[in-house]
Amino acid sequence: MADKKPKASSVITLGGKGSSLSAASVFAVANGLAQVRIDSSILDKLKSSSSSNRKSPPVKWHIPIPKFLTLEESRAFLLALLNKLLLSGSVSTALPVLISDVLNAGSKNLDLGEVEVSVEEVGILDKSCASLYGICGILDYESSALSTIADVVAAMSCEALKADVGALNLMDSGDGLSVKDEVGVASDLKVLLNGSKLVGKVEVDAVSEIPKIHGSLREVVRMVHLRTRVELNSGGKVEKAGGAGKALATVLSPLAVSLRYLGESSFSRAQMNLNSIGSDNLRSTLVGLFKGKCEGMNGLRNAHRLISEAVFEEDYVKFRHEVNGLLGMVWEIVIWEAITAFVSLEGTESIGKTGVEVNGGDGKGNMGKKSDKKKKVLGKGTSVIVQLVKERLQSGGEDPVDASSLLEKWVEVVHSFLDRKDPEFDSLLMKVKEILESNESRRLPKLAKFFTGKGKNSCQIQGCGTRDFAKEQMAVREKAFSIIGEVFKRHGAMALDTPVFELRETLMGKYGEDSKLIYDLADQGGELCSLRYDLTVPFARFVAMNGLTSFKRYQIAKVYRRDNPSKGRYREFYQCDFDIAGQYESMGPDFEVIKILTELLDELSIGDYEVKLNHRKLLDGMLDICGVPPEKFRTICSSIDKLDKQTFEQIKMEMVEEKGLTIETAEKIGTFVKERGSPLELLSKLKQEGSEFLGNNASVVALNELEILFKALEKSQCINKVVFDLSLARGLDYYTGVIFEAVFKGATQVGSIAAGGRYDNLIGMFGTKQVPAVGISLGIERVFNIMEQLQKDQNEVIRATETQVLVSFLGDDLSQAAELVSELWNAKLKAEYMVHKRFTKHIDRAVESRIPWMILVGERELNEGIVKLRDTTTREEIPVPRNRIVDELRNRLTPSP
Repeated sequence: MADKKPKASSVITLGGKGSSLSAASVFAVANGLAQVRIDSSILDKLKSSSSSNRKSPPVKWHIPIPKFLTLEESRAFLLALLNKLLLSGSVSTALPVLISDVLNAGSKNLDLGEVEVSVEEVGILDKSCASLYGICGILDYESSALSTIADVVAAMSCEALKADVGALNLMDSGDGLSVKDEVGVASDLKVLLNGSKLVGKVEVDAVSEIPKIHGSLREVVRMVHLRTRVELNSGGKVEKAGGAGKALATVLSPLAVSLRYLGESSFSRAQMNLNSIGSDNLRSTLVGLFKGKCEGMNGLRNAHRLISEAVFEEDYVKFRHEVNGLLGMVWEIVIWEAITAFVSLEGTESIGKTGVEVNGGDGKGNMGKKSDKKKKVLGKGTSVIVQLVKERLQSGGEDPVDASSLLEKWVEVVHSFLDRKDPEFDSLLMKVKEILESNESRRLPKLAKFFTGKGKNSCQIQGCGTRDFAKEQMAVREKAFSIIGEVFKRHGAMALDTPVFELRETLMGKYGEDSKLIYDLADQGGELCSLRYDLTVPFARFVAMNGLTSFKRYQIAKVYRRDNPSKGRYREFYQCDFDIAGQYESMGPDFEVIKILTELLDELSIGDYEVKLNHRKLLDGMLDICGVPPEKFRTICSSIDKLDKQTFEQIKMEMVEEKGLTIETAEKIGTFVKERGSPLELLSKLKQEGSEFLGNNASVVALNELEILFKALEKSQCINKVVFDLSLARGLDYYTGVIFEAVFKGATQVGSIAAGGRYDNLIGMFGTKQVPAVGISLGIERVFNIMEQLQKDQNEVIRATETQVLVSFLGDDLSQAAELVSELWNAKLKAEYMVHKRFTKHIDRAVESRIPWMILVGERELNEGIVKLRDTTTREEIPVPRNRIVDELRNRLTPSP
C-alpha cells in the first residue's frame, strides 16, 4: 500500500527534529500538491555553522537540471537536493531558502540561475545525487500505488472475462518453499472476488499468471521503498552519482522488468475485456478509443529497451527518467484495463438507464437478443469499486446523447478516478485497504503449518513465529519459571511489570540496526506506539520516570520482534531479566549478574554451556587501534556481532563493501576478533608490555575493570564457565561496559541462550539524571527447546498436573462425590473427582493422568462407612474408615524423614 501523500495545499516541513522526507511527500511537492517549509531550528543551526566554518569567498555556481527531465522530475530533483543540503548541516541558509521559494512559486521555469555559494557548498552540489533520489521518490510512491490498484483492476477483469480463478488457490506452506508475495496477491484477489457469481468458467492465461506477475511487482516495490527511504534521508556523507547510480540500478532494473511484464499482462486482459462486451456498437467505439490512446506491447518493449540502453551507457539520471516513463505507460494501460472491464461489466445496463440508443436498441439497453434477466453478482470487493466509479459518473453532469460521447465521458471519468494527483486518490487506496482488511473472507481462520517433531506436546506455527504449549510443556515452563524466580529473589531482587507496548520514540534509537525488528502498532490518530522489543528499555524508562537512584529488579514477561522465524527464533517469546541500577563498588553488580547467570543455567540442568564475555570500551579501543572512524563504531559492532553466524570473510565483505572500511582495516580487525580463551590468561596477554591496547585510554580502563571482575569470578568458583572473547560485540547501542552472552554447547543448536551487559547511559536518556546499570536477560524459549530435547532423549515422562488423588464414585451421585472431594480440598490436598458407573473408566483416567492414588467409593463402601485407597502403581487396595481418609492420605503423601 502506498504511503499516504499530503492533502492538496498542505505543507511539507524539512529539517525539523525527527522529520524525514517520504516518497509520498516527494510526489506531492513534485506535482504541486504541497508547499515546502524549512524548519526554523535547522535555519538557525545553519546560520551558526556557516558563520563559523566558512573559510573561502563565495563563488558563482549554476545548478544544472537535465533538460530531458519532466517538470515533475525536475521539482523532485530540487526537493531532494534541498533535503540533502539541510541534512549536510554545512551550508548557508541562502541556497535552501532559494530552492524552497522556487518550489513554492509553482513556476514551470525552475532555473535558479547563477547563485553565490561557498567552496564547501560547491563540493556538496558537485557530488549531489539529488536527481537520482528525487525521481526514486516518485517511482516509490507511484509503483506502490500501482501495485494496489493493479490487483483491484485485475479482479474486475476476472469477472468481466468470467475467468477460472483456480490459480488464486495458493497457500503459504510456511516452509520457505512458497513465494509470500504471490500468496499475498492471490489472497487479496480472493477477498475482492469473494461472493462473485461471475468467475470460475473460462481458462485465461492472463488471469492464471496474475499471482506471479503481480507478486513479483510487490516484492520489487518493497525493495524500492526500503532503498528510497534510506537514500532520501541519509545525511552527512555526499557521494558521486556513479556509485549511487549503480546501487539504485540494482533495485530499479528489476522494477523495470516487473513493470513491463505487468503492463503486457494488463494489456492482454484489456484486449480480452473488449471482446467480452456484448454490444457491437459499444465494443467498436471503445476499440477505436483504446487503439488511439493506449500504448501496446511494442511501446512497452521500446520503453524497456531505452532503459537497458541507459544502464549500458551508465547514464543513471536518464535511466531513472526512462523507468519513470515506463511506469507512466503501465499506469495508462492499467487504467484502460479498468475502463474495458467496467464497460464489459456495467456498460449495457448503465447506458440503458440513460436512454441512449445503442446498436439499434430500444433505448432501454436491450441488444436485440433475448434479455438475460439473471442478476449479475459481483465480488464484495469489486462491487464496492464499481459502485464508486458509478457515483463518479453520476456526479459528472448531464449525460451525452450518443454512445460515442458517453464512452468518451466514461474514459475521462475513470482516468480521473485513478489519477494519482486526484484529491480523492488516497481515499481510494484507503478504501481498498479497508476492503482487504475487513472483508469477511479475511476473517476466516488461516490454516497454519505446524512443527510436529515434538509430538502432540507442543507446536510452532510456521511463518507466524509463535508457539502453542500443551499441558506437559506448561508444566515444564512453570517449573523453570519457579527456579528462575527463586534465583532472582535469592539475590534480593523485587518484581516489576511494565506495559506490553511503549511510545515508539521510547524504543527507537536504542537497538542499533535491530531497530528494524520493532513491531509498530497501527496509527489510529493518537500517539505512535510499538510493542516492546526487550525488557531493559522499559525498565530504564521506569527508573527515570520515578526518579529512582537504585533498584534491583527482575521481570519475566513476553517481548516481540519482527524477525524471521526459525528453530529457536520466535517473534513472541519470554525474557527473564535481572537488572541492578545504581552506584555500587566497582564491578560489584557486574560480578553478581554473571554469577546469577551461572546459577540459573546450573539449576535448570540444561547441560554444558559457556559464557562469552567482552568489554564495550575494549571493543571501541580495538576499533580505534584498527583505524575505524568513531562514527562507525556501532555499525561495525553490529557486523562483528554476526561472527557466530557467518564467516569472517563474509563479515569482512560487509564491512568493506557496505560500510566503507578499507580492506587493511577490516583485516586488522580480523586479527583481534580471533582472540579468545581463559579470562585471566588472555587478560594477562593483552596487558603485557608492548600491547597496542595499553596505548588506548578506553582499553586501559576496560582491562583494569576486567581484572577486578575476573578475580571476583575466580573467588566465586564460576570463572571456569567464562570465556574471554574479543569477537563478542552485542549489537545493541546502549551497552557501555562489560558485555556477555551464554551459549549452549550441547547437541541442540539454539544459538545464545542468555545475554546482557552494562548500560550506564540508557536511563539518563529518559530523565535528567544518569543512573548506571547492568543486567542480564535469559532467553527462556531457547532454554525450553534444550529441556524438551533432553526429556525426549532420556524418555522422561512429564506429568501435566500435580493431582495427588482421584476421588472415584462408582455410580451417579454427584452430591456424595462433592462432599468427599471438598474435604480433601479444604485439607489443601490436590484432588480431582470422577462420577461414573464403569470401574475401567476411573482406572483409565488415573493412569492417563499419572495420579498416584485413588479413593474408590461404591454402594458397598457407602453402606459399610469405608472407602478403598488404591495405589495406582502397585494396584494395592486398602480399606479406610470414611472419617479417617484425610489423615491417612496425609500420612502416605508426606515423605518419610
